[in-house]
Amino acid sequence: MGIAELVPGVSGGTIAFVTGIYEEFITSINNISLRTFKTLKTKGFGAFWTRLNGNFLVVLFGGMVISMLSLSKLISWLLEFHPIPIWSFFFGLVLASVIFVARAISKWNLASIILFALGAVIAFYITTLPPSANTDSLPFLFFSGALAICAMVLPGISGAFILVLLGSYKTILDAVNDKDFKIIITVGLGVVFGILSFARVLKWMFANYKNVTLAILTGFILGSLNKVWPWKKILEVIQVGKKEIIIDENISPFAFEGDNQLVFAIITAIIGFSLIFILEKTASKK
Repeated sequence: MGIAELVPGVSGGTIAFVTGIYEEFITSINNISLRTFKTLKTKGFGAFWTRLNGNFLVVLFGGMVISMLSLSKLISWLLEFHPIPIWSFFFGLVLASVIFVARAISKWNLASIILFALGAVIAFYITTLPPSANTDSLPFLFFSGALAICAMVLPGISGAFILVLLGSYKTILDAVNDKDFKIIITVGLGVVFGILSFARVLKWMFANYKNVTLAILTGFILGSLNKVWPWKKILEVIQVGKKEIIIDENISPFAFEGDNQLVFAIITAIIGFSLIFILEKTASKK
């Protein structure tokens, strides 16, 4: 999930869903409440930790933080110097996720089909929005973190891509690389605020309208494929201080100027596609 969140266009929520931990993830987030902390006072740490599902949360978020801190430079390098193979890998991964999440819907009806289409249209529209200029404002970075974590929880909508749209992605990635803890802590507080608010909405939707919720999430994932298409044509490069904002559009690999790496791209896409079902089988065995 941590690696997925470093790539604009890929959602950590998709990885959580495929590995079978999504609903436990949402439920565990909802356990963080005043009632749970009252348990610490009345029944002791053991009861508090069990109610919190602490082991699960510590291992999950620990893994995400470690992967983000250790792999952010590698992901940045791959996106800059080997964009087509890395985007192809994630295209295959996201495409397989559409099939995987759709299979979880026990009954398709007219409402599910309409909401699936609506989710796809909304996600596609979001991916076509132009990015904003980067900002270093701490209050803005706080709310960027809050919005991005809501997107991360939703399979299909990438938290990193929301940060790109808001103009916060490069600032936050640089802060992670440079260990700028002022920015990291500010964004982290925004993340906590956003996830505690949004997880409650999702838990209620899963409890009362599970098939409809899954249909919307499947649509989100399908619509997000537009963002991770590997071959792009740069339309405009906007210089903002020392930073560049690239505006591009998707094109056919045969219209791509330069080496389109088609065979290599197909291989990496197949690897990404297969990885989803490997994860599924591994998760089901566990």
